[in-house]
Amino acid sequence: MTESHDVIPQTPVPMAPIIDVQGVSKWFGSVVAVNDVSFQVRPGITGLLGPNGAGKSTILHMITGKAACSEGEVTVLGQPARNNPELYRSIGVMSEHEAVYGFQTGREFIEFTAALHGLSSIAESVDRVIGIVGLEDALRRKLATFSRGMRQRMRLAAAMVHDPQVLILDEPLNGTDPRQRLDFHETMLRLAEQGRTIIISSHILEEVETLASTILLMVSGKLAAAGDFRAIREKLDEQAYKVRVITDSPRKMAAALAGTDDIDSVSIGSDGELTVLSRNVTALQRSIPRLAQEHAIRLMRVEPLDDSLESIFSYVVDR
Repeated sequence: MTESHDVIPQTPVPMAPIIDVQGVSKWFGSVVAVNDVSFQVRPGITGLLGPNGAGKSTILHMITGKAACSEGEVTVLGQPARNNPELYRSIGVMSEHEAVYGFQTGREFIEFTAALHGLSSIAESVDRVIGIVGLEDALRRKLATFSRGMRQRMRLAAAMVHDPQVLILDEPLNGTDPRQRLDFHETMLRLAEQGRTIIISSHILEEVETLASTILLMVSGKLAAAGDFRAIREKLDEQAYKVRVITDSPRKMAAALAGTDDIDSVSIGSDGELTVLSRNVTALQRSIPRLAQEHAIRLMRVEPLDDSLESIFSYVVDR
């Protein structure tokens, strides 16, 4: 007689995070650059988004071991990120600030980086990454003759020459043209499909929204939101967006705004400043300058009045 047994379904075990940031803070004297930030990063592309000064670069410096945490802990591939030279062989870094020697050729620059990593097959490694960034024709030229976009691509090649599992890119698209941005997107997607973990830092929403599967939104040293980009946008759309508008004709501007469907309310303060409330950020951004132009009104200032995530995204989009 055969005994029957219930089949117990197996619960999938979540993949361990490649990068684990737990309760991290960083301060420089009395300045708090990062304040109690926690998140995890798994394989694929993660966008680190936020306005300039939000603490993005400081977070990346702690992930790559360049800076110590004032509080908290960062591990990469299960190892401490700080003072761990062996770990750095698995991490490729492209910093925000351009650092190249103009007298070197493109090939010499990549070879120099490969030598620093102690690679044995330097020529083969250089050929591989140059093919990835598509700069074969520029290898013999001096870096001083490169455009900003070409130098960015060459720096990306240097960051990948040792074939790292983790790639940290701080503002990698600065100075690139539309064609180069498209090439960059295609390159990142191919690398992600290979199982790599990539963090791309940017202060421009459009640079990461179509590329990253996960968004980390930093504001004033804090993690304001994290998750799928669309889910974050849906959450943001629930927030009311309040701005101050200063013009030379406040009553005329108030009447024009009140006549649009996308404005919840308009009020005029004793000083003539307008306070405008809307739940449609995109429409509000377009309506204010359009109405000012149509009614010959001079705009002197338009600024957010709160710290809502909607205001934050508006700031990011406009930059």
